[in-house]
Amino acid sequence: MTLKTFKPYTKSTRGTVLINRENLWKGKPYKSLTSKNYASKGRNNLGRITSRNHGGGHKHKYRNIDFYRKKFDMVGEIERVEYDPNRSCHIMLVKFEDGKRFYYLAPQKIKIGDKIQNGSNSEIKIGNCLPLKDIPVGINIHNVELQPGGGGKIARAAGSSVTISGIDGNYSIIKMTSGEVRKIDSRSLATIGVLSNPDQKNIKIGKAGRSRWLGRRPHTRGVVMNPVDHPHGGGEGKSAGGRHPVSPKGQSAKGLKTRDNKRTDKFIIRRRKKKRV
Repeated sequence: MTLKTFKPYTKSTRGTVLINRENLWKGKPYKSLTSKNYASKGRNNLGRITSRNHGGGHKHKYRNIDFYRKKFDMVGEIERVEYDPNRSCHIMLVKFEDGKRFYYLAPQKIKIGDKIQNGSNSEIKIGNCLPLKDIPVGINIHNVELQPGGGGKIARAAGSSVTISGIDGNYSIIKMTSGEVRKIDSRSLATIGVLSNPDQKNIKIGKAGRSRWLGRRPHTRGVVMNPVDHPHGGGEGKSAGGRHPVSPKGQSAKGLKTRDNKRTDKFIIRRRKKKRV
């Protein structure tokens, strides 16, 4: 995919950079693989706002992606590659020999008409899905399961992938993009290749309206509020908050560790790289 820029006819088009989607499917999604998408607008099941500044956004249907890839030992042909408004990478519609169709995450360098296959007997090529034990060390993979049969959980965003760095008994050692190294059961499935749309990170939306189309509402800084509304509020004139940055509820915003899952600590060999504050 390439980036698309615009002539500066207006102030917004001067800075806008978008993804060029000329090569993607231009029709509607495959109807039987879509469902109604109920927007939460940042609210929980009680109707209370738990995630601020969410709401609005353009209507769209949810594409039911098959993250499990359990259609084993049957060849499928890629019918089309589509844009999906629910995720950053592109998706592909695959038709199998028995006539059934599935939506899968589309890796880079995949083309319409290519053949793909799931299962241990599959060839090592882009788009094929195999257990980790059958994939050579050093190959880029995505849509990796954490537990066998649990569906892909790791590396599902645009341009992302992880690599197998070694084998430890019944476990494969996976190196994440974040720098974390962890062990995953070698029976877990993973798909060969790097995910599509790597230029997603280079988009410049150019105007506030495009944020509203995406369901992002305006964000008000805490330092311009009153003390009753935010811990950073108040003060005479402009103030920098007068304390370490926190959320509206008082939670530290400087990288406070919130992980509380000792059950899987034994699988993590090396923690992710720390961000510089």
